[in-house]
Amino acid sequence: MPKNSKSVKRELDDDDVTESVKELLPNEDARDDSFKKSSLIADAVSVDKRRDAEEGLDVAGEERPAWGSKLQYILAQVGFSVGLGNVWRFPYLCQKNGGGAYLVPYFILLVTIGIPLFFLELSVGQRIRRGSIGVWNYISPHLGGLGFASCMVCLFVGLYYNVIIGWSLFYFSQSFQQPLPWDECPLLKNKTSTYVVPECEKSSATTYFWYRRTLDISDSISESGGLNWRMTLCLVAAWTIVCLAMIKGIQSSGKVMYFSSLFPYVVLICFLVRGLLLQGSVDGIIHMITPKVEIMLEPKVWREAATQVFFALGLGFGGVIAFSSYNKRDNNCHFDAVLVSFINFFTSVLATLVVFAVLGFKANFMNNKCVQLNTRKIVGYLGNEISHDLIPHHINLSHVSPEDYKKMTDIISGVMESDYPRLALDKCDIKDEMNKAVQGTGLAFIAFTEAMTHFPASPFWSVMFFLMLVNLGLGSMFGTIEGIITPLVDTFKLRKEILTLGCCLISLGFGLIFVQRSGNYFVSMFDDYSATLPLLIVVFLENVAVAWVYGTDKFFEDLKDMLGFAPSRYYYYMWKYVTPLLLLGLLTASAIQLALTPPTYSAWIQDLAQEQSLSYPPWGLAVCISLVLIAVLPVPVVLILRCFGITMDNTASGGPAYQKGRVLNESRSKEEDDDASLIQGRTPSEAASPVPGSSVYDNHGMPGPSPAEPTSNGHLGVSRRTGEERDMPESGL
Repeated sequence: MPKNSKSVKRELDDDDVTESVKELLPNEDARDDSFKKSSLIADAVSVDKRRDAEEGLDVAGEERPAWGSKLQYILAQVGFSVGLGNVWRFPYLCQKNGGGAYLVPYFILLVTIGIPLFFLELSVGQRIRRGSIGVWNYISPHLGGLGFASCMVCLFVGLYYNVIIGWSLFYFSQSFQQPLPWDECPLLKNKTSTYVVPECEKSSATTYFWYRRTLDISDSISESGGLNWRMTLCLVAAWTIVCLAMIKGIQSSGKVMYFSSLFPYVVLICFLVRGLLLQGSVDGIIHMITPKVEIMLEPKVWREAATQVFFALGLGFGGVIAFSSYNKRDNNCHFDAVLVSFINFFTSVLATLVVFAVLGFKANFMNNKCVQLNTRKIVGYLGNEISHDLIPHHINLSHVSPEDYKKMTDIISGVMESDYPRLALDKCDIKDEMNKAVQGTGLAFIAFTEAMTHFPASPFWSVMFFLMLVNLGLGSMFGTIEGIITPLVDTFKLRKEILTLGCCLISLGFGLIFVQRSGNYFVSMFDDYSATLPLLIVVFLENVAVAWVYGTDKFFEDLKDMLGFAPSRYYYYMWKYVTPLLLLGLLTASAIQLALTPPTYSAWIQDLAQEQSLSYPPWGLAVCISLVLIAVLPVPVVLILRCFGITMDNTASGGPAYQKGRVLNESRSKEEDDDASLIQGRTPSEAASPVPGSSVYDNHGMPGPSPAEPTSNGHLGVSRRTGEERDMPESGL
């Protein structure tokens, strides 16, 4: 009985177990499916990592920083590309080159040069995930000097660009006064009388404040005059702000971008609304949008438009590449290129509207002032030089409008043809005031500043304007410094905090040359010669390196693999044919212009209270030539070293060695197990299993790379392809 009962109980237990297992099977299957899905995801991630490791893009144990969000990255690129040139150079070119007609060549060249090259730099930075030095060494080691040339240009530009931020900080600090300190000319007192400073009386209050109170400028570049202590303190403050914002890389500068990139748009919109409410602002905007189509036929207009497109997007500096190198691999950089390019274009148009609205108000104010002054002259001439009969009866001489003044002077000049010049009456035409072209510092620190003195609540608008200039300058400076720091950190494995601090201190030391009394002349020199021609050369060679050395077809395959879709064939023809030809033409035209135009600079002569064009002294000419040569010198130097088999190996400092389309092993001093895994194109954690039958396969199901062969520099390079692999599309990126 016990035996039978035990057997029955066992059968019952077996049935219960069977039913329990059946009940659990659906859940078990669900968990198994979930496990399979997670395994597939993990496999996809490991394949992606292995592919990067095979291509030498990810170093074992290296965690590259990443942007906190897509918005942060877009703001960084916008902040770098949208700078002071959008506010004070684009409006000047628009005024100089046909008003609204200038927008046509600018937009055409933006589409044919700007967007394709901007997309190219974003792509190579995002895919290779290194700074400019690593990117161009990777694409073509013979053209690896392009990265060093970009760093040199960034250094030269950063030296003087931060001085402009210092000027803006000084004006910002002086704006908290009512009235503004540049509102009226200062007075001098002696024992008998009080009189206006002659230099200010001959020019204007804003001009005097700029040249004498701010710069305390000397009469020529040869007269150093010692350091200007005000500007020295402002330069120290500017470099301190840049250093603190950049010390942690994109983790710190990315957060600053939320304010520095967005605040200028708030100010521009406020200025536009305020400007449109001012008398004469509509005249300024009408003057801007009125096209002068005949000017479009001049080659100079197209050359200047191309140059502006080129610099507006920050091409060739390395900042675009550096920022994009912190992106995810599958980020849609094509969308980013188009978005940032059009934001830059519309920002330039918005800034131009603001500038012309304010300048229209200023021109109207100055024209009314001219009418009042010359009307008083006419009243003094009445009864003597001028007969009362020549004044129309409907004109009230106590309140003469510009239109009535024109009628009155036309009558007087018609009757007194020979004697009219003796009266010294000005024409007082608002169009002549609008045609006074002002650019650069003259627009920001003289013309615009003078207009703001006539605003209601002028200190508030002055504070807003110069705070906007500071933010625009900082956004560009972050990208410029990143164009130096990121390539050096990637190449030489230096600590970013120490390198950033050292770079800022060294730049501050060299920047003292720009805060002498003659410093403004050196700013003009560096602006004219350290960036224009060298950057054109760098970007032209960048285009050639990708389209012709690396190969446009191969590059398109890389983009398709990275983005998940093939870009438009429009870019194929732009990169391979159109853009290089346009860049070559622009480079040739710029070189011819520099060769035919004697190097000169505008000097402020204190006794005359006006600017004069002076020639550089012999040592100044030598500096101008040296700036161009030093900036482009790394390109031929690296090319010659590579041609003679000198690879400029920097693995001793922890940096990578390069082969075309490949980053070689970082160092031979690692453990042998690590070397063996790196030979297979994987990190040590992904080393091949010793289980028999386990082989390495890539994501296409093809056998993985065979053991690498030693290269001439002693590093393990990429093995030769087999016959079956030769038919596969080669993708180096």
